[in-house]
Amino acid sequence: MSHPHISVVTPSYNQAPFLEKTIQSVLTQKTPEIEYFVMDGGSTDGSIDIIRKYESEIDHWVSEKDRGQADGINKGFSLAGGEIFGWINSDDFYLKGAFEKVLAYFDAHPEVDLVYGDVLSVNQEGELMNVMRFADYTLRDLMAFRIISQPAVFFRRKAWDGAGGMDLRYHFLLDHHLWLRIAARGKIAYLSEPLAAARFYPEAKNRAHAADFGAEAYRIADWLLTDPEMKPYSKGYRRVIQGGADWLNANYLSNGNHPWKSLREAQKRMDAFSAYRDLL
Repeated sequence: MSHPHISVVTPSYNQAPFLEKTIQSVLTQKTPEIEYFVMDGGSTDGSIDIIRKYESEIDHWVSEKDRGQADGINKGFSLAGGEIFGWINSDDFYLKGAFEKVLAYFDAHPEVDLVYGDVLSVNQEGELMNVMRFADYTLRDLMAFRIISQPAVFFRRKAWDGAGGMDLRYHFLLDHHLWLRIAARGKIAYLSEPLAAARFYPEAKNRAHAADFGAEAYRIADWLLTDPEMKPYSKGYRRVIQGGADWLNANYLSNGNHPWKSLREAQKRMDAFSAYRDLL
Protein backbone atom coordinates (compact mmCIF):
# COMPACT_ATOMS: atom_id res chain seq x y z
CA MET A 1 0.00 0.00 0.00
CA SER A 2 1.51 3.37 -0.99
CA HIS A 3 2.29 5.89 1.70
CA PRO A 4 0.02 8.93 1.88
CA HIS A 5 1.45 12.34 1.21
CA ILE A 6 2.57 14.08 4.43
CA SER A 7 2.37 17.85 4.94
CA VAL A 8 4.46 19.51 7.67
CA VAL A 9 4.34 23.10 8.92
CA THR A 10 6.89 24.96 11.03
CA PRO A 11 5.57 28.12 12.68
CA SER A 12 8.47 30.31 13.75
CA TYR A 13 9.34 33.66 15.26
CA ASN A 14 12.86 34.75 16.24
CA GLN A 15 14.22 31.23 16.81
CA ALA A 16 17.40 31.48 14.75
CA PRO A 17 19.56 29.46 17.20
CA PHE A 18 17.35 26.39 16.72
CA LEU A 19 15.60 26.84 13.37
CA GLU A 20 18.19 25.17 11.15
CA LYS A 21 18.08 21.95 13.18
CA THR A 22 14.29 21.95 12.91
CA ILE A 23 14.34 22.42 9.15
CA GLN A 24 17.00 19.75 8.65
CA SER A 25 15.00 17.27 10.74
CA VAL A 26 12.14 17.54 8.26
CA LEU A 27 14.13 17.61 5.02
CA THR A 28 16.30 14.60 5.93
CA GLN A 29 13.37 12.25 6.57
CA LYS A 30 13.62 9.32 4.16
CA THR A 31 10.00 9.43 3.09
CA PRO A 32 8.70 10.23 -0.40
CA GLU A 33 6.33 13.09 -1.09
CA ILE A 34 7.01 15.30 1.93
CA GLU A 35 5.47 18.74 1.63
CA TYR A 36 7.00 21.40 3.89
CA PHE A 37 5.92 24.91 4.80
CA VAL A 38 7.76 27.40 7.03
CA MET A 39 5.54 30.20 8.33
CA ASP A 40 7.65 32.90 9.92
CA GLY A 41 5.95 35.67 11.89
CA GLY A 42 8.31 38.43 10.80
CA SER A 43 11.55 37.47 12.53
CA THR A 44 14.38 39.99 12.84
CA ASP A 45 17.08 37.72 14.30
CA GLY A 46 18.59 36.15 11.18
CA SER A 47 15.92 33.45 10.77
CA ILE A 48 15.18 34.60 7.22
CA ASP A 49 18.76 33.91 6.14
CA ILE A 50 18.44 30.37 7.48
CA ILE A 51 15.15 29.80 5.66
CA ARG A 52 16.59 31.12 2.39
CA LYS A 53 19.46 28.66 2.73
CA TYR A 54 16.93 25.83 2.32
CA GLU A 55 14.26 27.52 0.19
CA SER A 56 14.88 25.24 -2.80
CA GLU A 57 13.77 22.31 -0.62
CA ILE A 58 10.89 24.09 1.11
CA ASP A 59 7.59 24.10 -0.77
CA HIS A 60 6.54 27.48 0.52
CA TRP A 61 7.70 29.98 3.11
CA VAL A 62 6.66 33.42 4.20
CA SER A 63 7.86 35.98 6.72
CA GLU A 64 5.13 38.37 7.74
CA LYS A 65 3.39 39.59 10.86
CA ASP A 66 0.68 37.18 11.99
CA ARG A 67 -1.65 36.66 14.93
CA GLY A 68 0.57 34.14 16.66
CA GLN A 69 1.49 30.48 16.46
CA ALA A 70 -2.03 29.22 15.80
CA ASP A 71 -2.44 31.65 12.91
CA GLY A 72 0.82 30.52 11.34
CA ILE A 73 -0.20 26.86 11.60
CA ASN A 74 -3.60 27.57 10.06
CA LYS A 75 -1.99 29.47 7.18
CA GLY A 76 0.44 26.64 6.54
CA PHE A 77 -2.15 23.89 6.46
CA SER A 78 -4.42 26.00 4.25
CA LEU A 79 -1.75 25.46 1.55
CA ALA A 80 -1.25 21.76 2.27
CA GLY A 81 -2.21 18.95 -0.08
CA GLY A 82 -1.29 15.94 2.01
CA GLU A 83 -3.44 13.33 3.72
CA ILE A 84 -1.37 13.35 6.92
CA PHE A 85 -0.55 16.57 8.80
CA GLY A 86 2.01 17.41 11.45
CA TRP A 87 3.67 20.56 12.71
CA ILE A 88 7.01 21.05 14.40
CA ASN A 89 7.84 24.23 16.28
CA SER A 90 11.10 25.97 15.46
CA ASP A 91 12.90 24.97 18.66
CA ASP A 92 11.95 21.27 18.41
CA PHE A 93 12.97 18.62 15.91
CA TYR A 94 11.98 15.23 14.50
CA LEU A 95 14.03 12.08 15.02
CA LYS A 96 15.33 9.99 12.14
CA GLY A 97 12.74 7.65 10.67
CA ALA A 98 9.80 9.36 12.38
CA PHE A 99 7.78 9.91 9.22
CA GLU A 100 8.28 6.32 8.00
CA LYS A 101 6.97 4.96 11.31
CA VAL A 102 3.99 7.30 11.38
CA LEU A 103 2.95 6.72 7.79
CA ALA A 104 3.29 2.95 8.18
CA TYR A 105 1.06 3.13 11.25
CA PHE A 106 -1.61 5.13 9.44
CA ASP A 107 -1.47 2.68 6.51
CA ALA A 108 -2.00 -0.26 8.87
CA HIS A 109 -4.74 1.48 10.91
CA PRO A 110 -7.12 3.30 8.57
CA GLU A 111 -9.56 3.77 11.46
CA VAL A 112 -7.12 6.00 13.37
CA ASP A 113 -7.43 9.77 12.96
CA LEU A 114 -4.56 10.90 15.20
CA VAL A 115 -1.43 9.11 16.37
CA TYR A 116 1.11 10.27 18.96
CA GLY A 117 4.45 8.92 20.10
CA ASP A 118 7.07 9.50 22.77
CA VAL A 119 9.29 12.59 22.90
CA LEU A 120 12.83 13.23 24.06
CA SER A 121 13.24 16.19 26.42
CA VAL A 122 16.45 18.01 25.52
CA ASN A 123 18.13 21.15 26.78
CA GLN A 124 19.15 24.24 24.85
CA GLU A 125 22.20 22.44 23.44
CA GLY A 126 20.16 19.40 22.40
CA GLU A 127 21.45 17.18 25.21
CA LEU A 128 19.08 14.52 26.49
CA MET A 129 17.38 15.31 29.81
CA ASN A 130 14.49 12.85 29.91
CA VAL A 131 12.18 10.72 27.78
CA MET A 132 8.49 11.60 27.88
CA ARG A 133 6.66 8.31 27.56
CA PHE A 134 2.91 8.16 27.22
CA ALA A 135 0.19 5.50 27.06
CA ASP A 136 -3.06 4.68 25.28
CA TYR A 137 -5.22 7.66 26.19
CA THR A 138 -8.92 8.14 25.56
CA LEU A 139 -10.91 11.33 25.12
CA ARG A 140 -11.63 11.29 28.85
CA ASP A 141 -7.93 11.08 29.63
CA LEU A 142 -7.37 14.20 27.54
CA MET A 143 -10.29 15.89 29.28
CA ALA A 144 -8.52 15.20 32.59
CA PHE A 145 -5.48 17.04 31.16
CA ARG A 146 -3.29 14.07 30.52
CA ILE A 147 -1.09 15.91 28.09
CA ILE A 148 0.51 14.38 25.00
CA SER A 149 3.57 16.08 23.53
CA GLN A 150 2.80 18.04 20.38
CA PRO A 151 6.01 17.39 18.36
CA ALA A 152 5.16 13.67 18.15
CA VAL A 153 1.53 14.11 17.07
CA PHE A 154 0.27 13.50 13.53
CA PHE A 155 -3.30 13.49 12.25
CA ARG A 156 -5.33 12.99 9.11
CA ARG A 157 -6.44 15.93 7.01
CA LYS A 158 -10.07 14.95 7.58
CA ALA A 159 -9.53 15.18 11.35
CA TRP A 160 -8.08 18.68 10.98
CA ASP A 161 -10.94 19.76 8.73
CA GLY A 162 -13.55 18.22 11.01
CA ALA A 163 -12.14 19.99 14.06
CA GLY A 164 -11.94 23.32 12.24
CA GLY A 165 -8.19 23.87 12.61
CA MET A 166 -6.51 25.91 15.33
CA ASP A 167 -8.56 28.19 17.55
CA LEU A 168 -6.82 31.59 17.55
CA ARG A 169 -8.12 32.36 21.03
CA TYR A 170 -5.59 29.91 22.52
CA HIS A 171 -1.86 30.58 22.67
CA PHE A 172 -0.42 28.09 25.19
CA LEU A 173 -2.61 24.95 25.20
CA LEU A 174 -3.71 25.47 21.61
CA ASP A 175 -2.52 21.96 20.73
CA HIS A 176 -4.41 20.25 23.58
CA HIS A 177 -7.57 22.11 22.58
CA LEU A 178 -7.20 20.71 19.05
CA TRP A 179 -6.56 17.15 20.27
CA LEU A 180 -9.76 17.28 22.34
CA ARG A 181 -11.81 18.33 19.32
CA ILE A 182 -10.25 15.62 17.15
CA ALA A 183 -10.71 12.92 19.83
CA ALA A 184 -14.37 13.88 20.27
CA ARG A 185 -14.95 13.08 16.58
CA GLY A 186 -12.63 10.16 15.91
CA LYS A 187 -10.06 7.66 17.14
CA ILE A 188 -6.66 8.51 18.61
CA ALA A 189 -3.85 6.00 19.13
CA TYR A 190 -0.45 5.70 20.78
CA LEU A 191 2.68 4.60 18.93
CA SER A 192 5.22 3.65 21.61
CA GLU A 193 8.22 5.00 19.71
CA PRO A 194 10.24 8.20 20.23
CA LEU A 195 9.39 10.39 17.25
CA ALA A 196 10.63 13.86 18.13
CA ALA A 197 12.57 16.00 20.60
CA ALA A 198 11.30 19.02 22.52
CA ARG A 199 13.62 21.64 23.98
CA PHE A 200 13.30 22.85 27.56
CA TYR A 201 15.20 26.01 28.50
CA PRO A 202 14.48 29.19 30.49
CA GLU A 203 13.23 31.25 27.54
CA ALA A 204 10.99 28.49 26.16
CA LYS A 205 7.28 29.23 26.28
CA ASN A 206 6.59 26.31 28.62
CA ARG A 207 8.97 27.83 31.18
CA ALA A 208 8.80 31.58 30.61
CA HIS A 209 4.98 31.63 30.53
CA ALA A 210 4.26 28.83 33.00
CA ALA A 211 1.37 30.64 34.69
CA ASP A 212 -0.36 31.24 31.35
CA PHE A 213 -0.62 27.49 30.70
CA GLY A 214 -2.62 27.04 33.90
CA ALA A 215 -4.90 29.93 32.99
CA GLU A 216 -5.67 28.33 29.63
CA ALA A 217 -6.25 24.96 31.30
CA TYR A 218 -9.03 26.56 33.33
CA ARG A 219 -10.48 28.14 30.17
CA ILE A 220 -10.47 24.73 28.48
CA ALA A 221 -12.09 23.14 31.54
CA ASP A 222 -14.91 25.71 31.36
CA TRP A 223 -15.26 25.05 27.63
CA LEU A 224 -15.46 21.29 28.18
CA LEU A 225 -18.24 21.79 30.71
CA THR A 226 -20.29 24.33 28.74
CA ASP A 227 -19.73 23.79 25.01
CA PRO A 228 -22.77 22.06 23.48
CA GLU A 229 -20.60 19.61 21.55
CA MET A 230 -18.45 18.66 24.56
CA LYS A 231 -21.09 18.67 27.31
CA PRO A 232 -22.29 15.11 26.51
CA TYR A 233 -18.73 13.85 27.13
CA SER A 234 -18.10 15.93 30.25
CA LYS A 235 -21.38 15.15 31.99
CA GLY A 236 -20.67 13.63 35.41
CA TYR A 237 -16.96 14.33 34.98
CA ARG A 238 -16.73 17.86 36.35
CA ARG A 239 -14.55 17.14 39.38
CA VAL A 240 -12.04 15.13 37.35
CA ILE A 241 -11.82 17.85 34.67
CA GLN A 242 -11.34 20.57 37.24
CA GLY A 243 -8.86 18.43 39.16
CA GLY A 244 -6.89 17.83 35.99
CA ALA A 245 -6.73 21.57 35.31
CA ASP A 246 -5.55 22.12 38.90
CA TRP A 247 -2.86 19.49 38.52
CA LEU A 248 -1.64 20.94 35.23
CA ASN A 249 -1.57 24.45 36.67
CA ALA A 250 0.44 23.32 39.68
CA ASN A 251 2.82 21.31 37.48
CA TYR A 252 3.59 24.24 35.18
CA LEU A 253 4.04 26.61 38.12
CA SER A 254 6.48 24.17 39.68
CA ASN A 255 8.43 23.70 36.46
CA GLY A 256 8.42 27.46 35.95
CA ASN A 257 10.22 28.01 39.28
CA HIS A 258 7.11 29.03 41.22
CA PRO A 259 7.07 26.16 43.75
CA TRP A 260 5.35 28.03 46.61
CA LYS A 261 2.63 29.35 44.35
CA SER A 262 2.24 25.83 43.01
CA LEU A 263 1.83 24.49 46.55
CA ARG A 264 -0.76 27.13 47.45
CA GLU A 265 -2.76 26.31 44.34
CA ALA A 266 -2.67 22.62 45.22
CA GLN A 267 -3.76 23.23 48.80
CA LYS A 268 -6.78 25.22 47.67
CA ARG A 269 -8.20 22.30 45.76
CA MET A 270 -7.27 19.07 47.54
CA ASP A 271 -10.69 17.54 46.83
CA ALA A 272 -10.20 18.07 43.10
CA PHE A 273 -6.73 16.58 43.26
CA SER A 274 -8.16 13.52 44.98
CA ALA A 275 -10.62 13.07 42.15
CA TYR A 276 -7.82 13.33 39.63
CA ARG A 277 -5.64 10.83 41.49
CA ASP A 278 -8.43 8.29 41.18
CA LEU A 279 -7.51 8.07 37.48
CA LEU A 280 -3.87 7.20 38.09
